Amino acid sequence: MRKDRNYAIFKIQIPVINWLINTVESIPGMLQNYQQISFENFATVVVKPPTRPEPFLKWAGGKGQLLSQLETLFPASYNRFFEPFLGSGAVFFRLLPDKTILNDINPNLIFAYRHVQTQLELLLELLYSLREKYHAFSLAEQEQEYYRIRDQYNQLKSGSLEKTALLIFLNKTGYNGLYRENARGGYNVPFGRYDNPAMFTEENLRAVSEVLQKVELLNAPFIEGVAAAGPGDFVYFDPPYMPISKTASFTSYTKNTFGPQEQIALSKLVRELSGRQVKVMVSNSNAPFIRELYGEFKLHEVKAGRAINSKPGLRGKITELVITNY
Repeated sequence: MRKDRNYAIFKIQIPVINWLINTVESIPGMLQNYQQISFENFATVVVKPPTRPEPFLKWAGGKGQLLSQLETLFPASYNRFFEPFLGSGAVFFRLLPDKTILNDINPNLIFAYRHVQTQLELLLELLYSLREKYHAFSLAEQEQEYYRIRDQYNQLKSGSLEKTALLIFLNKTGYNGLYRENARGGYNVPFGRYDNPAMFTEENLRAVSEVLQKVELLNAPFIEGVAAAGPGDFVYFDPPYMPISKTASFTSYTKNTFGPQEQIALSKLVRELSGRQVKVMVSNSNAPFIRELYGEFKLHEVKAGRAINSKPGLRGKITELVITNY
């Protein structure tokens, strides 16, 4: 009887022992799979690369579409970076230099950058409120709201946080992302008829705010914007373009005109900076006047698409100039 009981116990233990052997043998594979599942998922889901900042405003003549061509022309090295016609800052956001001085003569634009730099949390509260209210309207109601906010924007004094929030709103809901002022400095872009535009992303604004922490922001004429530039620094000028024909009279999107005399002053400044051993790049139209002004420098041709035109048939690829002194 005892012998039979021992035999029965032994018969029961054999499957258990086999199971233990198989389990032990499979442990390396289980650990490998565990490592793959655990660490790969951790890297994919939790460890996220930082967001690369992008322009938070649209701007006429912005260089986003030209960056791949401009990159081949940027200097290989430089000390500080200056951009005295800031606009959307596409070149700055591509280069992300360690030391930067950004300037624009438009006070509302520079205040927008300063508010993103220093008062982001309050700005985000205003932007979320604007977007939530706007998206709840029908298209017809959105158009009415747009013009109401445009009037409100023009009545606010430069420098208020609310004006910056309204600028971002108008910039993303107005026609073609255009910024334009009348002779009195009032924003006068018509309604854009977009289907609930996002207007902003918090993630990008936070990334922009972070990189702006080490940036000096100026609101001054372009000559003052590069007054501190010295040997080894890099200056990128992106002024209002010279009209390419006699019938074209456009000189600026703001109340401050930029005509032939300003173009001549800019070319003189480029020569002065060259004498100070500053590396200079200038973007402008492929107008004979511009070619003559910068004839002693290197002239590079790039192809640009221009979407801001009242006649769609006149939108398309055109040749622009990039002037360098290096």
